[in-house]
Amino acid sequence: MEVSPEQEARRIAAVRRYDILDTPPDGAFDRIAALAARLFDVPVATVTIVDTDRVWFKAAYGLAGVTQVGRDPGLSTSAILTDGPLVVPDTLQDPLARDHTLVTGETRARFYAAAPIVTRDGHRLGTVDVMDTRPRRTTPEQAGALADLAALVMDELELRLTALRMLRVERELVVVEHAARERAERDRAEIAAYAATLQRTLLPPALPEVPGLEAACHYTTASVHDVGGDFYDVFPLGTGRWAFFLGDVSGRGAPAAALTSLIRYTLRSTALLEPDPCAVLRALNAALLSESADGSRFCTLIFGTLVPHPAGGFAITLTGGGHLPAYRLHPARRDGPSQALARAEPVSLPGGMLVGALRQADFTSRPVRLLPGQALFLYSDGLIEARTSRGARFGEESLAAHLTHHAATNRALGAAAIIDDLTVLLDSFAAGPADDVALLALSAATATPATAPSGASGTAHTSLPLPARHSM
Repeated sequence: MEVSPEQEARRIAAVRRYDILDTPPDGAFDRIAALAARLFDVPVATVTIVDTDRVWFKAAYGLAGVTQVGRDPGLSTSAILTDGPLVVPDTLQDPLARDHTLVTGETRARFYAAAPIVTRDGHRLGTVDVMDTRPRRTTPEQAGALADLAALVMDELELRLTALRMLRVERELVVVEHAARERAERDRAEIAAYAATLQRTLLPPALPEVPGLEAACHYTTASVHDVGGDFYDVFPLGTGRWAFFLGDVSGRGAPAAALTSLIRYTLRSTALLEPDPCAVLRALNAALLSESADGSRFCTLIFGTLVPHPAGGFAITLTGGGHLPAYRLHPARRDGPSQALARAEPVSLPGGMLVGALRQADFTSRPVRLLPGQALFLYSDGLIEARTSRGARFGEESLAAHLTHHAATNRALGAAAIIDDLTVLLDSFAAGPADDVALLALSAATATPATAPSGASGTAHTSLPLPARHSM
């Protein structure tokens, strides 16, 4: 891939835009480098930014005392010229890599793999690299995971950039505090726009297509001028497995945004390596405590994995971290002797503790079978704490009754219909929710995954303005 001087100038301008060069060590990037080393079982992993005349290490796992190298071709400088991961099985057999400082010097790198860190407008800032002292090869899954880690670095850079911009805006507000009301209103609108931008970086832009499954979600912030603390996600784990989670962090604003970002990439990264959901939550618990030893940065959440069941529907494993119970919705059955009333059954997860509050926290999992025609519903406490038009707290009993009524009046329990029904309910509350509301519904198609047409179900997407709402 040839790069013109004009393209390189635009790339360097993008590097300067993120204001990351020569900044102090950051635990978020260090953890990504460590995860890359664990994933590939290598002694060295780095997160690099390619400058005009050097390759600077934002994180360097296994490279004590090394902060930068020259911009020699062969490794990071070559990796930013690729559209995907670059793999050099044996650096001594590569005409560019064999003369690189990290190959000829003390590191003795014989194997090298990297994925470029790419901005939303297509500029390659640097790479996530792994190195070994012996030649080796990679699997397509490992290459994909390395690309995912590079995307996580980009997410963190975007979050950092947005937070810096918000900080600058807040400082400007102090200066213009005594200005005219009209100017103050314009500044408040600017803060709301930044909050909306930051909120978008913390929520998935779209949910993945899962054969035989319909997924739908909704997000409402309590204030357009602040970043909410609720979060959710659905993502693939490979080999026909998917993971999902929904939760709520302590606090609001920029600290909550940083905590949410840490939780999202820790769950996503750890779930790729660890098939046991309880172990995933234990890793998240340790990561949160490493950021705040006094347990002041914690969250509640439900984490789940799902795989297609041979008999239809899905086999789900749910693990709770001190969160509200999920609901499994059963449609009415009127097929001969198997008649049954529609119902919304709470799926309790006893024993689940807050994540990030105690070092000795323990977590338990339970299997849940989602039959064709059934649905699973997860929510945050902003839904049940909302006040109805009569001023009464909506509460868990009212939610259970509402879901049961929905199951009884809808022959097919589709995820999108469940979320649409609840957003209409939220709109009926005159004062609106006092806290953020996150909703996630998953429904199994009535046809089995083997017989359902490809793409028959997936993300239900309703476009609603942020930051007030976010639905898919």
